[in-house]
Amino acid sequence: VILDFFKNALNLKNISRQGWIDKLSMEHPESVADHSYSMAIMGMVISDLENYDSEKMLKMILLHDLAESKIGDFTPEQITQDKKEQIENKAYDEIISTLPDTIKLQYGKIWEEYQKQESPESTIVHQIDKLEMVLQAKMYQKGGASPEAVESFFKSAESEITNPKLKEIFTKIIEEE
Repeated sequence: VILDFFKNALNLKNISRQGWIDKLSMEHPESVADHSYSMAIMGMVISDLENYDSEKMLKMILLHDLAESKIGDFTPEQITQDKKEQIENKAYDEIISTLPDTIKLQYGKIWEEYQKQESPESTIVHQIDKLEMVLQAKMYQKGGASPEAVESFFKSAESEITNPKLKEIFTKIIEEE
């Protein structure tokens, strides 16, 4: 029955990131799995540089969008944050329900910690989520997306990225030609 969990995780390869479709009119944007992989690489490096709990951070990154394998990727324009959280929690609980209790409990705690944003790891993971989005937006801009189209992604991330190291990387991304 662990296989069901793996199938849900694999399905993230088939879920396109909705924001790129809506705002950049892309036909073949990155998948949620692509996004999670890039975040994991960024999280690994940031965690090692800044002495976070790497194992917890990487698990959090890999689990943070898992519910989207069942419900798809909603943008803030499509659904309220409360409604999104409610739908995601239900889907997440269904996905991890097939796992052994010890793992289910651990992943449930990591999920809850991510949502509450009360730990250093959960706070930085939310910021890495935004930073990865900015880097991807910049790549799409270099690939031909208009600066105006990607600007909203830069603006939405700017106020949410507060960690000095991430802020520095954010600034370098934005200033890149």
